[in-house]
Amino acid sequence: MALRVLIADDDRDTVLSLATILLQEGHEVREVYRGDAVLDQVLAYKPDVVLLDIGMPGLTGFEVARHVQQQLGRTRPLLIAITAWKQNSAKVLGKLVGFDHYLTKPYSIDELLGLIAPARRSA
Repeated sequence: MALRVLIADDDRDTVLSLATILLQEGHEVREVYRGDAVLDQVLAYKPDVVLLDIGMPGLTGFEVARHVQQQLGRTRPLLIAITAWKQNSAKVLGKLVGFDHYLTKPYSIDELLGLIAPARRSA
């Protein structure tokens, strides 16, 4: 079953590369380039998975994850941080605000696909 995946990153090349891979895997993809546009897209698109950069204009990925968690609670999509922020404090904050997983760039595509695979079974 195809997943609905929202990719949120201000780096267009990163989004394009990731979208291409996910489309080849058979998933539906939407793209967002500003943090302050992510929540609207989560509510409208109802993705199964959100791949979210931390350092974006408008709102940070931390702020977005917190808002998604507060507004959707248990019905929220799988939230995966994909970021260059490697500090342990950032990883801890990521868990506190609602990220399910925290990947640092560069990351393995196989690892990412493995993390979203459980969402496929529950979608």
